[in-house]
Amino acid sequence: MAGRHHYRKKGNEPPEMDITTFLNLMVVLVPFLLITAVFSRITIMELHIPSGAGNASDKPQVVVEVIVRKDKLELGNGQGVIARLPNVDGGYDVQKLSDYLLKVKNNYPDKTDATILVEPDIEYEFMVQVMDAVRSAEIKQGGSEEVEKVALFPDMSLGDAP
Repeated sequence: MAGRHHYRKKGNEPPEMDITTFLNLMVVLVPFLLITAVFSRITIMELHIPSGAGNASDKPQVVVEVIVRKDKLELGNGQGVIARLPNVDGGYDVQKLSDYLLKVKNNYPDKTDATILVEPDIEYEFMVQVMDAVRSAEIKQGGSEEVEKVALFPDMSLGDAP
């Protein structure tokens, strides 16, 4: 019986907690969270609802409409379709759309508004790509590698496609 050890409890004191592993986790986790928080940001874009009322001016206004369909993009003038751009490689041909919109902007430099009409069940990512193409275009300068960003139609309205 000499091999038995009897431990006595030290009164009613609770045992001490070992938080060393928790502190090690915090030392690694806090810098990681601080670094990743810098890279996340939110961009808010102001959009308008298309108005149904017509203008009473004598001069006919040009209307820029981009209709996003499941299988193609359509560029319209409010009365008909000017260009149909079928999908390429599983996505929309936003580069060709940007080229068409650049031609429209060159013809009407004072025009800043456009309407984007979207069919139901279009993925949000594709809608954002189209909105970016309507808002601005990138133009290469001459034969150089420099790219200039040109504002096209920053005042966008969203609606449902007919």
